[in-house]
Amino acid sequence: QLQLVESGGGLVQPGGSLKLSCAASGFTLDYYAIGWFRQAPGKEREGVACITRSGIITNFADSAKGRFTISRDNAKNTVYLQMNNLKSEDTAVYRCAADWGPFATICSDANGQGHYEYWGQGTQVTVSS
Repeated sequence: QLQLVESGGGLVQPGGSLKLSCAASGFTLDYYAIGWFRQAPGKEREGVACITRSGIITNFADSAKGRFTISRDNAKNTVYLQMNNLKSEDTAVYRCAADWGPFATICSDANGQGHYEYWGQGTQVTVSS
């Protein structure tokens, strides 16, 4: 089955850290740009960060800059989102998406409104004391 699967979410106290994983099943991520997006209850989806096939990074969310780091390990067919110094406003469902090829547009999509080949089901991140 061809799919993206996120993991690593959970409940964490403010100031804590989580590392999210976005693993591809049934296909290789080598030819895809990968974006992380989040959506909090009652809010629009927003882009968090994106990484191209060649490793160029775009950080969408100003609030996450300096705290969140996206990376990829093609050997493990996985993209990661390291989140440090978490805040209550980071609470959301986090999803990854994969956009194929040399003309991928996902790293220009700050609102996560594009149509991409694959979306994961999401992982809940809750930051609360």
